[in-house]
Amino acid sequence: MTLRIGWYVHHHGGGHLARMLSIARHLDAEITCFSSLPEPETLPAGCSWIVLERDDDVRAGITAPADADPTAGGLLHWAPLGHPGHLGRLAAIAATLSRSPWDAFVVDVSVEVAVLVRLLGIRTVVIAQPGRRDDVPHRLGYRAATTILAPWPRALLQPAHLDAMADKVVYTGGISRFEHRPRPQRTGDGADRRDVVVLGGRGGSDVTDAAVAEAAAATGLTWRNLGATPDAPWTTDPWEDLTSAGIVVAWAGQNSIADLAVAGAVAVVIPQDRPFSEQLETAHAVERAGLAVVVTRWPPASAWPELIEDAASLHPDWSQWQVEGAAARAAEAIRATASPRP
Repeated sequence: MTLRIGWYVHHHGGGHLARMLSIARHLDAEITCFSSLPEPETLPAGCSWIVLERDDDVRAGITAPADADPTAGGLLHWAPLGHPGHLGRLAAIAATLSRSPWDAFVVDVSVEVAVLVRLLGIRTVVIAQPGRRDDVPHRLGYRAATTILAPWPRALLQPAHLDAMADKVVYTGGISRFEHRPRPQRTGDGADRRDVVVLGGRGGSDVTDAAVAEAAAATGLTWRNLGATPDAPWTTDPWEDLTSAGIVVAWAGQNSIADLAVAGAVAVVIPQDRPFSEQLETAHAVERAGLAVVVTRWPPASAWPELIEDAASLHPDWSQWQVEGAAARAAEAIRATASPRP
């Protein structure tokens, strides 16, 4: 019998969507996705998409959501009082789930959706994120979960807030959409390949075009800026850039690090400011494992020549990030949750 699975995809950045697309390809299931994002141009077979209302917009005649007790006194992360978008999105999820049986629901990420789905009596798979997430809402969401997926290697990053629920946490390794792409043969080492790619993410950063230009001038190398600053060109498929660059400068989001790993990149990693220090914790794990040079903020131009030299001298063993088979392991954990043994 084909499994029926719901999937909440958070709208911030592009990582949540990329992760769903990577895992869904390994699931023989009927998947219904719920998100404020527009429907992607291409979805895996058996996957449909329901667009949810936004609940963070300011509307005429009602209190701005940020001022409408959105945390319910610290119990939740985002549940603004009196906002029709918030009511509408949760009602749409509940109405869809009420029409037929569901085997499991994956939440990436929302405490409120996780709790709603569990209250409806559906097995819930929560995607965990790094960082210090020991606050009341996170503890509530994790406790409500049937299974918790941690998309990074346990040996390198084991957050303390997941220890109390270790029996239901599955560490899959890093999940990359490029896992099955053939990697071109590299010629020379990092010091010989005289170019740098700066790989941004859709979550944003405070790096400027001027800062990138100054770094390029200081090193005397060719730099390509792919979405790292507001005016830089964006590419939906940076695989060729990742695998051909001498050095990659990247942020420390989960998908970025997994992409660096599968590309075998020589990298300088700069964690961006994110809630709960998510990228900072990930970057520290990468640094401890000797996988990249890590600096906690964009350095002055004068520091870049030495950083590039340090990175070029690395021989990172990216297999430690366990990308190979990670999406399939996540899919298997979802299947096991949806079809528990008696």
